[in-house]
Amino acid sequence: MAGSGKAHMRPDGDRVLTVEDLTVEFRLSKDKIVKAVSGISFDLIRGETLAIVGESGCGKSTLGKAILQLPKPNSGSVNFLSTELTTLGKKELRDMRPAMQMIFQDPVSSLDPRLPVSEVLAEPLKVWKRGNQVEIDAKIDELLNAVNLDPAVVRDRRSYEFSGGQCQRISIARALALEPTMIICDEPVSALDVSVQAQILNLLQDMKDRYGLTLIFISHDLAVVKAVSTRVMVMYLGKVCEVAPPDELYQHTRHHYTRALLASVPIPDPDRPTSSELIQGEPPSPLNPPSGCRFRTRCPAATEKCAAEEPQLREVAVGHFVACHHPNES
Repeated sequence: MAGSGKAHMRPDGDRVLTVEDLTVEFRLSKDKIVKAVSGISFDLIRGETLAIVGESGCGKSTLGKAILQLPKPNSGSVNFLSTELTTLGKKELRDMRPAMQMIFQDPVSSLDPRLPVSEVLAEPLKVWKRGNQVEIDAKIDELLNAVNLDPAVVRDRRSYEFSGGQCQRISIARALALEPTMIICDEPVSALDVSVQAQILNLLQDMKDRYGLTLIFISHDLAVVKAVSTRVMVMYLGKVCEVAPPDELYQHTRHHYTRALLASVPIPDPDRPTSSELIQGEPPSPLNPPSGCRFRTRCPAATEKCAAEEPQLREVAVGHFVACHHPNES
């Protein structure tokens, strides 16, 4: 599974983002390098929601930040709105930032506790000189109403006075302030109660439709992304293993790792037998990933070929790509 290749890249469509051979590594010492993202490629068509899924430590959040050049990747290409971001100078990159925003994983700590909500939302508008004070105040009220918060009640309150779900609504409003083209949502509901998750997911979908957004939705939970995504990309240890539309991925899972992820989704049925698809052991260290397929050390179908040769992404059904020498038969 940890695979390479560009078979899943689409030749047609209004592409907002094209990422090719992106690599992010962190040097811990002279001879220790964390290989967080290893040669990942994908594209993003205007108006779609790409879900990037994988267990903790697979590199999905690092990938999202590297797209925004936070930090800059070690190598590879990030083409956003026909502009190559990796070669831009500081000023040119700064000029691109209003069009690409991020919603961070922790909704509480991502907001400045010293500032009232009105200042949190006004800050990007003032930095980019988007209107006078009257226009900024009107925009703040519009954003708060859009995320179902009463401006008269919340404008003068600070983040520590809100619940996690309310803080996430404020974070979404802040991301919308500069009218971006693309928003990267990094685990936007993982820190929230289950009862609140559906509200935030519905809100994101409403905002996408209202403002014509293109989304990257990062999550470790396949159950969450099924309802919001138009395409799913599954990652393992810095590599892509499977790419497909959500319904196709759920009904005809071809990669052994993806099947194990689906089997791990909790179902509220005490009589349901334990799934035999659950994989054993811990992921290998990104300091020293396995040769060939990076999933082979935990894969029930691994052979000598998996150790000797890295699998390439290949199409197994229309729009369904898998990087595996021995995929499951659908």
